Amino acid sequence: MPSFPRRNAAVLGGGVLGLSTAVQLLRGGAQVLLVTEAEVGSGASGRSLSWLNAGGGYGEDYYRLRLAGIDRYRTLLAQNPGIDWLAFDGGLYWDDDPVTVAERHAQQTRQGYDARMLDRADVADTAAGVEPGVLPQRVLANPGEGWVSLPHLVRHLAEEFTLRGGTLLEHAGRCTLTWSEGTADDGGVRVRGLRTARGEEYAADAVVVACGAGTPAVLGEAGVQLPDASDPAMLVISEPVEHGLRAVLNTPRISLRPHPGGRLAMDSSWYLDRVERLDDGSWKVDPGIPAELAEEARRVLAGHPEVLPQSWHPGLKPVPGDGEPVLGELAALPGCWTVFTHSGATLGLIAGELVAGEILTGRRHPLLAPFRAERFGFGWDS
Repeated sequence: MPSFPRRNAAVLGGGVLGLSTAVQLLRGGAQVLLVTEAEVGSGASGRSLSWLNAGGGYGEDYYRLRLAGIDRYRTLLAQNPGIDWLAFDGGLYWDDDPVTVAERHAQQTRQGYDARMLDRADVADTAAGVEPGVLPQRVLANPGEGWVSLPHLVRHLAEEFTLRGGTLLEHAGRCTLTWSEGTADDGGVRVRGLRTARGEEYAADAVVVACGAGTPAVLGEAGVQLPDASDPAMLVISEPVEHGLRAVLNTPRISLRPHPGGRLAMDSSWYLDRVERLDDGSWKVDPGIPAELAEEARRVLAGHPEVLPQSWHPGLKPVPGDGEPVLGELAALPGCWTVFTHSGATLGLIAGELVAGEILTGRRHPLLAPFRAERFGFGWDS
């Protein structure tokens, strides 16, 4: 693998992962071109519940990386006190099966994660705004968890990107990588830049592919077949409502968190068979889903306030084939880094920091070692 730093980078993808990487590259002194298929933040970053956590029973390497991700958000909050789009007010989890909750608590406790089993009567003292009557006897509380509104974070990062002199190219359409075939003597195949849908070509010493569920297709055209398990998701945002909720709730029928402007952000999985992707790439959504989800939110909130859906955002949720993030330079395609993960929110800042650091220094970061694409064992398809 190359061991020299690169100072001219192109980032493909205008979501939180692409912008985070681009901003870190600019901070390190690189020249950066950020290219998006449509507008900044128009992809998966606009439809993520964005629950910041590390308590999902992850393996040790993934757990450590997620903890580092949460740490960077705490730093961001300390540097920007008073923002209304990032908070650490804890999380509550419950399930119809008490064994599932107990096992989750045991797993978290073994890893040293802050996890507390609460009796139903004690929840109100820990998490305001929850209707006690919907709770099972025992509930799992994680006081250190939080949430972020990724559209707001994307705007925050985009402002810094512009102020630091980055070049932004929106509405570029579906882009492709460019590369040179080369020989074994001169290093073989190497990425040289990217090409927009209009045929415009941009050269770069390093290219970062961070375009969500579109990442495997971009890499596939360059001969790297990245396993892909991306599937539909949909986030619903409510009208402003007096709800009193501060924590993130994860329940059998709804995941729910506060959202800036007195709103609520909601999602679940029970309705995904009623969210259909059409042949032209657009989405068809059963019109009853947002109202049903809003009604479930009303049911679990204290006082049962009327919750009205304001907007909903269907699309593909980026998920690598084995569920683990794919981060770092591709051994099969030198000069190309990828940032492809389901954990776009929790890893949004740390992934950009680590990938940009590799590009700027030419040194591999040990935290990324378990998440490199080389684990899939593929090479260059000529």
